[in-house]
Amino acid sequence: MDPFGRTIDYLRISVTDRCNERCLYCMPKGYKGWAERADHLSADEIVRIVEQSTTLGFRKFRLTGGEPLVRKDIVEIARRIWDLPGVQTLGLSTNGVLLKDLARPLKQAGVRSINISIDALDPEIYHQLTGGRLEAALEGIGAAAAAGFEVVKLNCVLLRGINDHQIIPLADFGATLGMPVRFIELMPLAPGGPVDQQHFLPVSAARATLATHGPLETATDKPHGHGPAKYYKYRGSHVGFIGSVTCDDFCTTCNKLRLTADGKLRPCLGRHGEIDLLPALRDGKGGISAAFEDAIANKPENHSFAEDFEVRRPMTAIGG
Repeated sequence: MDPFGRTIDYLRISVTDRCNERCLYCMPKGYKGWAERADHLSADEIVRIVEQSTTLGFRKFRLTGGEPLVRKDIVEIARRIWDLPGVQTLGLSTNGVLLKDLARPLKQAGVRSINISIDALDPEIYHQLTGGRLEAALEGIGAAAAAGFEVVKLNCVLLRGINDHQIIPLADFGATLGMPVRFIELMPLAPGGPVDQQHFLPVSAARATLATHGPLETATDKPHGHGPAKYYKYRGSHVGFIGSVTCDDFCTTCNKLRLTADGKLRPCLGRHGEIDLLPALRDGKGGISAAFEDAIANKPENHSFAEDFEVRRPMTAIGG
């Protein structure tokens, strides 16, 4: 339990800061952090960290990046984590581009839920935002549906003047597939990029836009998950809104730590404190549990996104 009475039992694991797309809100132009160091965690180290965390009560895990599927050993990592005693849920967040061939192996390895980023259904806007091909992402979504994961959710980062007219098409797309769509506020985590605060769109505006198209009813049957989204029933499915910047109660029930691809424990996405796990991992003296306990003890009550947050590491380096 952290200093504010929250039970911390969820670890988001960034297995790489590499990505096969270049989302404007995640990766600054020209970012090549992965090329500048050779200290990324091995599969053995990731599994060892997870195993140690389960002795401290961690039960929920999510593999992220960068894009986790660019790691050749991602299925092995998933399988080894799922096989650990104490692991209750295992999810993965992806842009979906490589899911066509990996969805079934990941499901067989133990991944129970998939979150897929899809910021537009217009191919040109999708390419503008990600540098990638919408067709590949849609094939990945189809493969995830066919693989039979317990839950597939679709994530859209809201960007005023860029994809705000995609809110209704995306919500309808998710409802047709029975996949909850979550609309997420832009967080200040890509310094120097072309997307900045002029593109910020609050979830309240997205919710109002969607309400003009169809009734929204507060959902009492929240879809499977462990995050802060507020869900509404929409056309036989769900839509969620993640007000990471504007919602005052966003951090009230936060139950997570983040493990960066270069071995840092980060208590909060929106504050700079990190605890380096590499010495404990590589000097043979243990200390992993102590690092986790330190991270939990230093978990802040709230993020600082609304306090002129100064970015030191972009989202792709921290883990989505």
